[in-house]
Amino acid sequence: MEIETDVVSNTDGSAKVTLGHTAVLVGIKADIGKPRPMVPNEGYLEFFVDCSANATPEFEGRGGEELGTELSNTLYKVFNNKHSVDLKGLCISAGEHCWVLYVDVLLLQCDGNLYDAISVAIKAALFNTKIPRVHISADEEGGKEIELSDDPYDCMRLNVENVPCIVTLCKVGHRHVVDATLQEKACSVASLIISVTHKGTVTCTRKVGGGSLDPESIFEMTKAGKRVGKALHAPLMKLLQQEESLGKTRQKVGFLG
Repeated sequence: MEIETDVVSNTDGSAKVTLGHTAVLVGIKADIGKPRPMVPNEGYLEFFVDCSANATPEFEGRGGEELGTELSNTLYKVFNNKHSVDLKGLCISAGEHCWVLYVDVLLLQCDGNLYDAISVAIKAALFNTKIPRVHISADEEGGKEIELSDDPYDCMRLNVENVPCIVTLCKVGHRHVVDATLQEKACSVASLIISVTHKGTVTCTRKVGGGSLDPESIFEMTKAGKRVGKALHAPLMKLLQQEESLGKTRQKVGFLG
């Protein structure tokens, strides 16, 4: 797996992940919006997945749109909750203003294992996201005036420790495979998608594919998924912190590299 952060200049955070022949680019833009009425003291995330027709012939026409919607819905379930991201930290003034993080995912190349690569790219991009500090002052009429800091170093960072990683397990015969390629996925009748935090807590599970899974294999797959997912976090965080510590000295490859 190859990870590079800060690859798109006009975003607040970005990352590119290459996993085998699967390549994913994620860009995050922070915008000020209105909190949702149900949770007036929280910000929120919006997801959009663009399946480039160059990634695989399956994405031409409506195929890419359908997969994009399916991926967006799953990402929303996995990431847009207070257990994954500190949504309260995105609130500026309760009921009036909050930060909305627009997460754009672009699939550049597709060779299976999309969910896993996307989740790692989102975690890396959230780690890289810098949100400008907000200063609220009252104007003469008693209303609130919002000022954003111009200083690029005067920014807020997100705590991504609890952001989960997704592990996809494909059932092939009586066994299950992690990190399946397109060929391996073609032999699989059903897959289980599990999102796992650094503590090994499962935050979301979803079954995809037309085949069935018996309770015993679901239990085994969840156990394996938890083990794999938990093992993914520590090296990923270490790598992200290492890359950031290099500052301007790090070699930038760029997403066409």
